[in-house]
Amino acid sequence: MVKMISFFKEVRQELAKVAWPNFNEFIGSTIVVLIIIAAFAVYLGAIDFGLRLLSEFIYAQ
Repeated sequence: MVKMISFFKEVRQELAKVAWPNFNEFIGSTIVVLIIIAAFAVYLGAIDFGLRLLSEFIYAQ
């Protein structure tokens, strides 16, 4: 039990040292992540669509 209490005290000390982003940095980073996710989704969707068309063309013959 003593080790667990010590662990959580150390965790709290380490979290106090973290340089947390301010609100504007947080929003900016979130927007960048959402844009990257959307671009990746479009990219994967295009590949999926292209491979589907290719497989339909191959198997239709």
